[in-house]
Amino acid sequence: MKDTYGTKEKLKSKKLIDTLFIEGRSIKAFPLRMVFLEAPLPYPDIAIQCGVSVSKRNHKLAVTRNRIKRLMREAYRLNKNKIDTKGTTFAVLIIYTSRDVRSFEEINKAMRKLLKRFQDETVGSTT
Repeated sequence: MKDTYGTKEKLKSKKLIDTLFIEGRSIKAFPLRMVFLEAPLPYPDIAIQCGVSVSKRNHKLAVTRNRIKRLMREAYRLNKNKIDTKGTTFAVLIIYTSRDVRSFEEINKAMRKLLKRFQDETVGSTT
C-alpha cells in the first residue's frame, strides 16, 4: 500500500455512513473513536475506505475542526500500512471525541493504538 490517502480511499457515501452508524462496531483510543463495518466497496483495489469527523458541538470554529481533521488524516495516512485486512473490505469512520485540540504527536499515538486495536478486532473475528 502506498503512503497516500487518495480519493478512492475516502469514505463519502452517505448510505454507507448511515449503515456504519446503525450496524457498525466501535473501538476507542482517546481522543479517537473508530466505527467500522465489513462492507463491499465500489473499488476492488481498496481494502479500507476511511473518513474522519469532528463534532461541531465540541469545536465551534470551522478552522479548528479542519485543523483537527487534517491532523487525523495525516496520522491515518502514515499508519495505515500497518493494517492487514486479509482480503476483507471495511468502511471506517474515525471520530475525534476530545473538547481540546491535541498535538499531532498525541493524535498520531492514539491513531497507532486505534489501528492496532482494529487489527486485533478484525483478525480475531475472522479466524
